[in-house]
Amino acid sequence: MAIVLILGNFLVPMDKIVLTKFVIGGILLILGLTIFLLGVDLGIQPMGERCGSALTQKRSLGLLLSVAFVIGFIVTAAEPDIQVFGDQVKSIFPQVNKSLFTFSIAAGVGLFIMLGLLRSVLNFSIKWTLLAAYIFLFVISFFAPENFIGIAFDSGGATTGPMTVPFILALGLGVSSVRSKDNDNSFGLTGIASIGPILAVLIYSIILSASGSFSGNEEIGQGIIENQALAQELIKSSFFKEVFQPFGQVFSSVFKEALISIAPLFGLFIIFQIFLLKMTVRQVVRMIIGFIYSLIGLTIFLIGVNGGFMQAGKILGQLLGSYAVNRGGIWYAILIATGFILGAIIVCAEPAVWVLSEQVESVSGGTIKRKFLLLFLSVGTALAIGLSLLRCIWAFDLKWVLIPGYSLALLLMIFSPDLFTGVAFDSGGVASGPLTSTFILSFTIGASNKGGDSFGVIALVAMMPLITIQLMGIVFNKKMISKNKTNPEIEGEADA
Repeated sequence: MAIVLILGNFLVPMDKIVLTKFVIGGILLILGLTIFLLGVDLGIQPMGERCGSALTQKRSLGLLLSVAFVIGFIVTAAEPDIQVFGDQVKSIFPQVNKSLFTFSIAAGVGLFIMLGLLRSVLNFSIKWTLLAAYIFLFVISFFAPENFIGIAFDSGGATTGPMTVPFILALGLGVSSVRSKDNDNSFGLTGIASIGPILAVLIYSIILSASGSFSGNEEIGQGIIENQALAQELIKSSFFKEVFQPFGQVFSSVFKEALISIAPLFGLFIIFQIFLLKMTVRQVVRMIIGFIYSLIGLTIFLIGVNGGFMQAGKILGQLLGSYAVNRGGIWYAILIATGFILGAIIVCAEPAVWVLSEQVESVSGGTIKRKFLLLFLSVGTALAIGLSLLRCIWAFDLKWVLIPGYSLALLLMIFSPDLFTGVAFDSGGVASGPLTSTFILSFTIGASNKGGDSFGVIALVAMMPLITIQLMGIVFNKKMISKNKTNPEIEGEADA
């Protein structure tokens, strides 16, 4: 908030009403995030762990995998980020059937959650699983239309929203706690689940192209130009003459989105309670309270994002982008630096990032500190936003970044401990949550001055943590080895 206010007041002057709404949105965001995380701790996370443990104890692999698919499909289809993402894609490619597009993504998530849990049950290497999946993914990508590559990889980040991630993380931990003494095995499920939608969208685009309804050469610059024009129009319109009116206008739609997002999980909770969990009345009441807190918190959070944050991001990006185009020189550096700083900071406000970092610190017994995980995650996201803005300016092919980036991430798996590999691929999903997907995406759309390259921002945000977190693991591992050599009596404790 401080960075945007400084830029908006001194470097690229913004409308005072816009900045006031931005501050109000930020306050709502803080309040909503606090209440939401309390609800996750009380209801969603315990439910996921209990479900994972109970399903595994049934000793029916078919039941576990079938329920996992249903959970993944229902939760993803109801995820607000996916609905917004589907609208964005259809607005630029009218040939896309939004319902079929959404269900394809949901099926991809469900199938790969099945694969992730099967890996956990069989105690198969997370590294070999990810390596095989990504090799297959990139082979398929060469047959997909060029303009759908960014959309496909963006979908992998868009699926990991504020409701999906906590439940998937908890489900993986619950299964791992029964099947393995090593809780490190619980990480990686979100990372594996993120591959499913990418593959599903690639296959969907290939089928769409084969049917002749999509050539893959369509220009998508017009959508960006229209978004820039809209941002400029909003500055001048009477919409910004009222400070509180926008927050009231988005309340009903945001509450509906939050309710639709939470309702499937609550329905599953009721079914699991009747047939599987059999919890006490006190436990049930505690979880219901958690769901209510989550609903209230998510609603307030999204009102803040949609009522103030998103618009300010688009206008700030549009102004910086126009300055860079018209004046050149130092303004390009300022644009990239602004994106870098915003990327480093904004990822720490993602709800799912806090859920993941808390679970990592808990499972590692405090060995892996939350602050270090957030530091490396921030660096990765900052680099991703910087690359995204460079792509907006120069419009280079996304494959020239994704292929080397993922190749490096897969190479680092050789040297990184299994725990950090799992956490890294989970982090790639959680970093691209609702705040990043709204403020940062709006910022880059506003900053873009060339056609065709708004999609791919989320993909780069999801990719960079795979590299930085594994580098963190390599550094951590070397320090532990050095400590063991210096103090051999703690070697057993370090191994544990």
